[in-house]
Amino acid sequence: MSDTLTAEEIARHYSAAMDSVNLINALAAQESRTTEEQNTVSRNVEHLEIMVAKDYWTTEDLAPLSSAITAGKA
Repeated sequence: MSDTLTAEEIARHYSAAMDSVNLINALAAQESRTTEEQNTVSRNVEHLEIMVAKDYWTTEDLAPLSSAITAGKA
């Protein structure tokens, strides 16, 4: 895959990252999590850590991604 992404591809990556943000935030809001839910959070945190390190972002707000990483690690 090329390192040069179209605006549409970047938007798809951002949308997928926001799906992870929403999932992490929903599970983090629970009083407790099952092992499966914790594993889901961990996988999504790893995904977001990879995504925030990408250098193709333009005007996208990455703050929700960073916040979800922090919430998922709490």
